Amino acid sequence: GTHPADWCPACLVGETMMAKSVTALFLLALVAATMPAVRAADEMDAPAETASPTADNAAGATGTDGTDADVAAREAESMTIDGMSAAEYKTLKDSAENHQFQAEVSRMMKLIINSLYTNKEIFLRELISNASDALDKVRFLAVQSKDYLGETTELEIKIHVDKEKKVLHITDTGIGMTRADLIKHLGTIAKSGTSDFLQAFESGSADTSNLIGQFGVGFYSAFLVADTVVVTSKHNDDKQHIWESDAESFKIMEDQRTDEQLGRGTRISLYLKEEAQDFLETKTIKNLITKYSEFINFDIYLYTSKVIEVEAEEEEEEEEEADATETTEETTEDATEDDVEEEEEEDETAEKKMVEKTVWDWEIINANKPIWTRGAKDVSDEEYNKFYAAFTSNEGKVPLAKMHFTAEGEVTFRSILFVPHEAPTNMYGDYGKKRNNIKMYVRRVFITDDFEDMMPKYLSFITGVVDSDDLPLNVSRETLQQHKLLKVIKKKLVRKALEMLQKMEPDAYKTFFKEFGTSIKLGLIEDYANRTRLSKLLRFRSSNDKEELTSLEAYVERMKPKQQSIFFAAGSSREEVEKLPFVEKLLKRGMEVLYLVEPVDEYTIQNLPEFDGKKFQNVAKEGLEFGDETKAEKEAKEKLESDFEPLTKYLGDNLGEVIDKAVISSRLDTSPCALVANQYGWSGNMERIMKAQAYAKADDSSNKFYEDQKKILELNPRHPVVKQLLKRVKDEEDKSEDEKEEFKATTVDMASVLIDTARLRSGYALKDQIQFSSRIEKMLRMSMGVSLDEAVEAEPEYAPDAEETEEADDEEEEEEEEEEADEAPAAKEEL
Repeated sequence: GTHPADWCPACLVGETMMAKSVTALFLLALVAATMPAVRAADEMDAPAETASPTADNAAGATGTDGTDADVAAREAESMTIDGMSAAEYKTLKDSAENHQFQAEVSRMMKLIINSLYTNKEIFLRELISNASDALDKVRFLAVQSKDYLGETTELEIKIHVDKEKKVLHITDTGIGMTRADLIKHLGTIAKSGTSDFLQAFESGSADTSNLIGQFGVGFYSAFLVADTVVVTSKHNDDKQHIWESDAESFKIMEDQRTDEQLGRGTRISLYLKEEAQDFLETKTIKNLITKYSEFINFDIYLYTSKVIEVEAEEEEEEEEEADATETTEETTEDATEDDVEEEEEEDETAEKKMVEKTVWDWEIINANKPIWTRGAKDVSDEEYNKFYAAFTSNEGKVPLAKMHFTAEGEVTFRSILFVPHEAPTNMYGDYGKKRNNIKMYVRRVFITDDFEDMMPKYLSFITGVVDSDDLPLNVSRETLQQHKLLKVIKKKLVRKALEMLQKMEPDAYKTFFKEFGTSIKLGLIEDYANRTRLSKLLRFRSSNDKEELTSLEAYVERMKPKQQSIFFAAGSSREEVEKLPFVEKLLKRGMEVLYLVEPVDEYTIQNLPEFDGKKFQNVAKEGLEFGDETKAEKEAKEKLESDFEPLTKYLGDNLGEVIDKAVISSRLDTSPCALVANQYGWSGNMERIMKAQAYAKADDSSNKFYEDQKKILELNPRHPVVKQLLKRVKDEEDKSEDEKEEFKATTVDMASVLIDTARLRSGYALKDQIQFSSRIEKMLRMSMGVSLDEAVEAEPEYAPDAEETEEADDEEEEEEEEEEADEAPAAKEEL
């Protein structure tokens, strides 16, 4: 039930004082023995009523109502801190130096204890950070003097949870503190630091739970969870001392125990409050160390337990064997060799009984070392992979790419960035949701991962660490968001992340783009500043290769000599895009077309007006030029436009409500016609996407404007249907007035059907499907010689089945009988 002496500094002092008390009593006895006998006789003759009061009387216990006794008991309990008895504590208190905290420190302590309750767990981060600083200092001094470390050569931090005594011990082998250091560092604080802390706290402008370390007062976070704090410290230039405080005042005393000296370093013992008992759980402490201090330079050990299997040790058998040993020693010599061999065989064949046993030992918690502090050339791929697996909790997984760098300039920081092995589940379903994948460290102490935009949304999948010595330690998250150096860090992180992606091997990038390609496309929409860098990372399907994706750089390299534009067509699948009428002539001329088959693709290209000096041309919109047209080809087109002018004018006059205009096309090869959008209109693919928006506003004026825009009807002058339509237009002029009206109606219906089919071919939806069906039916009647006025044959009236007739007759008879029964009483009354 008692804690180890090496973990309770106050006990050490108590035992030392006990030894002093024993020595003092011995000296008093010696003096008393040498006093004159007459004095002894006088004392014997003294009246009994003058005897010294007993301890109980001195304590004031009345034994009646128990009030004074209760007070004494409570005082005794308060004095048994650190496991000492009341007498031991009184001796220690008498020998200690009492001090009062600086006035502003007391004020600050009250604020910490009474107000900063939302995030108490940071106390451990602060104390470990202080221990790490102490170890850094002693390591620096050891470099200057090899003998400075002495016998305490291990630089480490140890944490022990005494659950029974409700004490948490944090020990380091750092530089330690002298008596003067204890008074200076733990009893007073620089005026400026305390004043700044109080001003920042009272202004309410920052996250107060993080302020306690910002101004050098991190040690006092211990009082968030502890009623009493005991600090035992040993510096090479002084003896070992104990500092103890209850947040009201503090005491300092010398620890003279020679067999319980720290050697060098500091131990902080926290006697936890009732509401802070959660921190007595080893699992809780382990999680906090991993969260805040995983990458501290020095090893952090936690005294933990684990269950192992051992051979069962049966005491009864051991005792019997021990008793039998003496009696069998005499007869052992007479045993035959056969007997010995049989016993050995029985021992070997006997099954060993295994039982579970709980053992306690020191476990290193921060085995995952901060490899970013080393040079990139000094870290192996295996180390990077192990770090990634531990950092992301993906055991056995390997990142697709990594970037290890040190940035210098306005701010210096080290960082390692990773591209995950796969995209998170429902990544784009939760797009825009904050992901805490970048962890910020200041001097290897975790500060926060709660940033609004450490990485832009499209790079939120990037995971890694950032460690800077230039940022203030423990600065609040709100303040850090506005810190000018942090803005520089953000900018450099984005550029390094894009550089990492550009340097990926082709096979690895192929896997990456399959997982995260949509993010790159969204980035080109969101990040205007890095549009050029992102454009080089884009990949699309192409008419050049049915399997592999192509980059824009590769497309430009394959362009025809006189080709001026990058051609693309959008649709829901490669098969659909390949059959669009817009790509017919391009593919026939051997020109490559990008197939945009992802919903975000067309948005992306709209935000990228050009690449490498080449403009993008949507082949579903007007203004298409191949760039390699000959003079003869242009003259031929002009002639066709003149020849088909009657048709184009006729369609514009009679179907002006449906189309913007009709023109002769140069992009069609086998299709009779196509509907083309103007430069600022929606293509068929974009119209489909916009109508499918789950959160689209009903009757949105902006969407309705684009949706209602008239399209351009392009005609293929070589197609027989178009030629026949031109012929009908010319023949109409020769018809009489009676024939002309009916002939014109038929021509307009044919043209309307042609436009509707062009609408479907071009990816647009039919606005009036019923009318389209009626036109198709009319054409079918005409082609099959069925009169347009012939009505649908009327459906005959069928006689009911025999069983149904009998049932109806029975029902009529029952109704008649009921009527007669109702009329009988009335007739009798009249009679």
